[in-house]
Amino acid sequence: METQKMSVMERLGAPTPKFFKTIRNLGIVLGAIGGTLITVPVALPAWILAAAKVLVVAGSVAAGVSQTTVKGDQ
Repeated sequence: METQKMSVMERLGAPTPKFFKTIRNLGIVLGAIGGTLITVPVALPAWILAAAKVLVVAGSVAAGVSQTTVKGDQ
């Protein structure tokens, strides 16, 4: 299948290279850590909450972008 003409749904189902699988998994972990820090029922300093929000966004973007990366035709 030619990678230039794939839809997003086809890209999500196509095989992902090993490097980008690692990036995806790290993004999921970062997002989970940030989400956990945001929902902690204890009052946290503002800088920790700001860092947690950044972790959620960065983790989500890293996971999403790396999941749509596909192995090229070799």
